[in-house]
Amino acid sequence: MKAKFVWLILLAIVFTPSLFAQTYTPPPESAGGWRWTKTPDEVRSLAGMDPDKLNLIRDKFLQLFAGPWQIVIIRKGYLVAEWYGVPTMPTTTFDGWSCTKSSTGIAFGLLLDDSRNHKLPHDAQITLDTPIYDFVPEGFPLTDPEKKKVTLRHILSMTSGIPGEDHGMIGLSSAPGGGDFEIALGKQPNRFGHWASKLTSEPGTAWEYSDTGFAHLSLFFYHATGRELFDFMKERVFDPIGIQNVGWDWQGGVEGNIGPHTNPHSGLRFSARDFARLGYLMAHDGKWQDKQIVPHWWIELATKSSQKMNPSYGYTFWVNTDGVLWPSAPRDTFAFRGFTASRLYVVPSLDLVVARLGYAPQNWGEENLLPGVLAAIIDSTSATK
Repeated sequence: MKAKFVWLILLAIVFTPSLFAQTYTPPPESAGGWRWTKTPDEVRSLAGMDPDKLNLIRDKFLQLFAGPWQIVIIRKGYLVAEWYGVPTMPTTTFDGWSCTKSSTGIAFGLLLDDSRNHKLPHDAQITLDTPIYDFVPEGFPLTDPEKKKVTLRHILSMTSGIPGEDHGMIGLSSAPGGGDFEIALGKQPNRFGHWASKLTSEPGTAWEYSDTGFAHLSLFFYHATGRELFDFMKERVFDPIGIQNVGWDWQGGVEGNIGPHTNPHSGLRFSARDFARLGYLMAHDGKWQDKQIVPHWWIELATKSSQKMNPSYGYTFWVNTDGVLWPSAPRDTFAFRGFTASRLYVVPSLDLVVARLGYAPQNWGEENLLPGVLAAIIDSTSATK
């Protein structure tokens, strides 16, 4: 009887390996980091990619584009390629610019999930339709009574009506003595004389890329959780997935102005290797080893079109739902995108992550990177163990 039981266990292991196998996750860089493909044959057999085509991409970028920059390609959990523009090193960190917005979006997915599970302070009930100023007391008195209609959904989808880049509000450029959050709340003009005091459209009716709108999220998060975005993300996401060499800029708090608080739209700094960890987490449904780090439901929602005015934008992520943004890429492709050179492309169906960070050049051949990497794939399966 005992021997029969042992045989049943062995058969279960053989025929249901998914119950016992665990998707590969890399240890932190200080403990060895990503596993590598060491030879062209391993690039083919383990990562399912054509090494000759990857080398052509490498040669083009190294010959045409001076540094500093980093590119890291992860396929099936293997670091397949890593290229640098001089004088960059693997541990060099870069500001991801507006890639930061997608990390803030991850934090809000966790916040919303915590609310669902009654884990927020005072059991705060927060949904995408919560008015933004319910948790931004610094905004009162409102500079426009219509702002009371702006919800968390509107901010995260760039449909708040709060003036943005189309109205001269590019970043938060404060004049000497001015405050970043004061500009965002419409209580001061930026250094160029532009105001965010009045909405430019009814919330939810127009799409405009708005750092001023996004800045509200830092205040909202702080008042909803009692914590800063960076501290929260370090504990809940960065530390668990092995991102060690990371920093996140503060904003405001100078000369008596509001803050300082974590900058929600820029200033998140790490290397391309660590940036790729964040993409790998998202490519694998928010799971790391046996733990659900980012809620499945939030990834499903945030990485698809959030509205019809710009279907290529989800909730803080750039998306390919309609196949317009990256025609050669699968529809489930999404990305973190930042000023000039910062990108993190994630293609879950191909188990592919491509991280690019750098400060130069302005024109860095973006149109060739993702299509070139996709063309180098010779094995379209995505199983990763």
